[in-house]
Amino acid sequence: MLGYIIRRLLVAIPTLLILIVICFLLMHSAPGGPFTSERPLPPQVLANIEAKYGLDQPFWKQMWDYVWGIVTRFDFGPSFAYKDRNVNDIIAQGFPVTLTYGLWSFVVASTIGISLGIAAAIRHNTWLDFFAVGLSFTAQALPNFVLAPILVIIFTLWLGLLPGGGWYGGQWQYLIMPVIALSTSYMASIARITRSSMLEVLNTNYIRTARAKGLPTRTVIWRHALKPTLMPVISYLGPVFVYVITGSVFVDLYFSTGGLGQSYVNSALSRDYAVLLGVTILYGALTIVFNLITDLAYAWLDPKIRY
Repeated sequence: MLGYIIRRLLVAIPTLLILIVICFLLMHSAPGGPFTSERPLPPQVLANIEAKYGLDQPFWKQMWDYVWGIVTRFDFGPSFAYKDRNVNDIIAQGFPVTLTYGLWSFVVASTIGISLGIAAAIRHNTWLDFFAVGLSFTAQALPNFVLAPILVIIFTLWLGLLPGGGWYGGQWQYLIMPVIALSTSYMASIARITRSSMLEVLNTNYIRTARAKGLPTRTVIWRHALKPTLMPVISYLGPVFVYVITGSVFVDLYFSTGGLGQSYVNSALSRDYAVLLGVTILYGALTIVFNLITDLAYAWLDPKIRY
């Protein structure tokens, strides 16, 4: 197992470095710049600003300094739009908010999705199965940018039960609608994958043998069928966690939570390439890390993967 972990790390670290270089190239190859506007600055002023932020250096020198700052100090540099803040400060302020409701969304989606999928497979072709399948199709037809305004209309404008936006330290009433909007579609996908996997496992020979020996249904499900059922689900849960973090862009905009997604959109509109690049690299790093965790969990469930 240790050798497998080392091999995966040897692949993940160069992948992250390549991601940083590619993101830097793409951001700096885009037309315009952080200090260009409809009314151009005087050449002397623009030259002084570029010298302050190191934009007058050769391109290779800018890239080297940026990558070296990330590798050695985890420093994403200063923000071009906010003169008194750097990218690390913006990420440190917004990422805990995004991580809080993203984590709750992941827990809700995985818990309800796995439970619903298992129940639908056990009660195959019953009302519970039909209800789970219908709920999954309905939830997948409502992505977060569609469900978020619907929730605001129903629970805020019509019923007046929940606040329509804000954060206030992550109080529970400000968490409910962002979590529902962010977790619903992923919950449906998890339920569908779990149901299909459980039905396939329940039709295998060793499960029929266990039932023929007279083992209780609960023992057959939890001791013999659950572990192989979760293998395809585990491979999907890693990307799901990243999806709920990156999908927070729409949730931040609709509910004004002050999370990282709102900073991401604002930086794109203001051409703050430093913030845009830092958040993109952070999302990419999360993708690599949780894919690595998924591979390790998959190897733990199935020892054949290690070889």
